[in-house]
Amino acid sequence: MSMLTPPGMGGKYRITGDTYPRMRPRRRHGRLLAAAAASVAVLGLIGWGTVQLIDVFTGGAEKDSASPGKAACAAQASPSPTAAPLPRPAQITVNVFNATPRSGLAKETADELKKRGFKIGEVGNATKQYDKKVKGTGLLLGPAASLKTSLPVLATQLSSAEQQAEAGRKGTDVDLIIGSGFKALTEKADADKALATLAEPRPTPTTGKKKSC
Repeated sequence: MSMLTPPGMGGKYRITGDTYPRMRPRRRHGRLLAAAAASVAVLGLIGWGTVQLIDVFTGGAEKDSASPGKAACAAQASPSPTAAPLPRPAQITVNVFNATPRSGLAKETADELKKRGFKIGEVGNATKQYDKKVKGTGLLLGPAASLKTSLPVLATQLSSAEQQAEAGRKGTDVDLIIGSGFKALTEKADADKALATLAEPRPTPTTGKKKSC
């Protein structure tokens, strides 16, 4: 027995050499790890509960509106307003005036337009403002609103004619002033095809892939 061993103690408490007995039991690290894990779980549950409460009081709609992707999908789903339908030939009154030296041209043209469904108003020679001054095939005149309504429809019958809005003009009638380059109206088959295309235009093709919602 070593001289360092207290009296009455031996066995595992015997001190030999430079080895000292462990008087206290080992610390249990397992309990500390379990306590730490439990604390993390409790904090996680508290955070999740806080988020749920915020969502209840603020509403889910705000979350959806804040998302650019969902807003874009909603815009795609909403139908876009369609343009007002163009008038039919029977709803358009056309005044036919001859600005050339050739006689009878206004009446001949007016009769053909009538056969194609247009209403005919005045027929005669052009005023001094336009007489012998229209160099092309024809000039289509009307009020400002007719540039997007009646004039495009009438232009299907004389595709090379120039379209102009007459400042301060009232009413809905439009004029066809026959120019020096006029030979005849557009062939009826071609005019009918142009009129059908104008009434139901094809959709513009899009490039790239459409994003799915």
